[in-house]
Amino acid sequence: MKRINHFLLVALILLGSSCAKKFETFPEERTLESDVFDPKDQTGTLSTAYLLGIYSFLPTGFNRISGDFLDAATDDAVPSSLASPIVLFNNGQLTSTNYPDNNWGNSYTIIRRSNVFLKNIPVVPIPDDLRKRQVAEARFLRAFAYFELLKRYGGVPLVGDTVFNLDDDLNIPRNTFKECVDYIVSECDLITPDLPKGSTVPATEFGRIPSEAAMALKLRTLLYAASPLFNGGGFETKPEIRVLNGYPTADPSRWNSVISAAESLIAIGYYKLPSGAGTSAYSSVFTTKINTDIILSKQSSNSTSIENANAPVGYVAPTTSNGRTSPTQNFLNAFPNLNGTAFAGATTSSAQYEGRDPRLKAIIFHNGVQWLGRAVQTFEGGLDKPNVPFKVQTRTSYYLRKFMGDFSTSTNYSNQSHNFPYFRFAEVLLSYAEALNEVGRVEDAVTQIGKIRARAGITAGTGSRYGIRVGITQSEMRDLVRNERRIELAFEEHRFWDVRRWKVASTVLSGSLQGVKITQNGSTLVFEPQDVATQTFRDKYYHMPIPYSEIIRNTKLIQNEGYY
Repeated sequence: MKRINHFLLVALILLGSSCAKKFETFPEERTLESDVFDPKDQTGTLSTAYLLGIYSFLPTGFNRISGDFLDAATDDAVPSSLASPIVLFNNGQLTSTNYPDNNWGNSYTIIRRSNVFLKNIPVVPIPDDLRKRQVAEARFLRAFAYFELLKRYGGVPLVGDTVFNLDDDLNIPRNTFKECVDYIVSECDLITPDLPKGSTVPATEFGRIPSEAAMALKLRTLLYAASPLFNGGGFETKPEIRVLNGYPTADPSRWNSVISAAESLIAIGYYKLPSGAGTSAYSSVFTTKINTDIILSKQSSNSTSIENANAPVGYVAPTTSNGRTSPTQNFLNAFPNLNGTAFAGATTSSAQYEGRDPRLKAIIFHNGVQWLGRAVQTFEGGLDKPNVPFKVQTRTSYYLRKFMGDFSTSTNYSNQSHNFPYFRFAEVLLSYAEALNEVGRVEDAVTQIGKIRARAGITAGTGSRYGIRVGITQSEMRDLVRNERRIELAFEEHRFWDVRRWKVASTVLSGSLQGVKITQNGSTLVFEPQDVATQTFRDKYYHMPIPYSEIIRNTKLIQNEGYY
């Protein structure tokens, strides 16, 4: 045995000696930056894949917050599940450690990866025109990430083109709100000429950034900057925080920049509201992958994911639906009548669903709507509100229909296009109308809202005013524009931020949210309005808390007022 062990030991020593040069100092399967950005890669295959990979970090929209829409934290909906963490936005318990929509890390991942791309792409021998386009794409993604941070937290650290290493000093202070706005706007201006116009982007590249997306990002940034919360209307008591979360003093002329940005985009002429009017025309915007209302959207494979997540719960395998979202009666009441006048009817019968803005039936399931070959039953004990213990079901007697295909007469679901819209031409018109009204051009704002309402299917009426009365005041028009935005952009992650930038959240997001309770009395259905939730809003919720994990890492970060 001793001799055998001796020979084994010698063999192992010799083997180890002969293989010493093959030991890995790092995992050989790991892809390095030098592999991705290869001076010999004339087609830029790997570098292009790296760039496209950054797109995947953009917000996904839809049911992205633990299965719920962000709109379920507004007055438009409540989560069907009582256990959803999204209620933290509404119950007065939001802190820097339990924030459900922590976008900080994700946005800085986009920023870092964009900077890595910008630092290394010069060595890849691709054609100059392609390089210019890809550089512009990376800079757009970075600017978009900064806007996502800005609307949540206010001013954040601007890192420029720096790619930090582990041994760098990462204690970086926040830039002011103004510095962040100026940076985003200047980036959009610089990259717009180097991006292809939407009319020239081939179908195979749909979802890549057109020049109009950069213009739309600039427009949205300027819209926020001109809005009451940020335009000198901050609630902060400390000057050093006030300058981080908005302009310290108001300047009404900021609305003129919004108007100029909107007019520049509209003038290009490619993006417009698609032809047609009514429920189907509105619905098709979200299920037709390529159309002229969608400027930029999150790309995903065709699926039934939205139907499975949000359709009424009474539909079972193979068409299982989970009814995650319960739109409120408050939201339903916002839809005008078919002639464009404000709804003021009773909510105590099914008559409330008739003679209304056609978008209502494109956005909301109510009792009696046809779906998968039968009528939706949201009365007490109905198939779609069975009241089974621990069963997730509608809390309002309504479900969310927007973004779904038309399965009213089908027997099961089929794969649909579900690309979450980031920028739409309808939003451009709404932002334009808002700014026009704020500078006193009320009738010009009426014209823009008329375009939105015409596509919605609201009747034109005398003088083609779509229900907007002659002589409407600026204040009345402001309310109308805001309501139109609420309906047209519903569940696209605008309402949550709009009521904050308008500085009305303390009123809008306080108090009771309503649904209806529907009971059968023989052959008659009885409708009874009922409170389903109570919202609590604190002034500090106008801005989101910088995550506590970031505050303890970066000693120069100043937390937003009211958070710890």
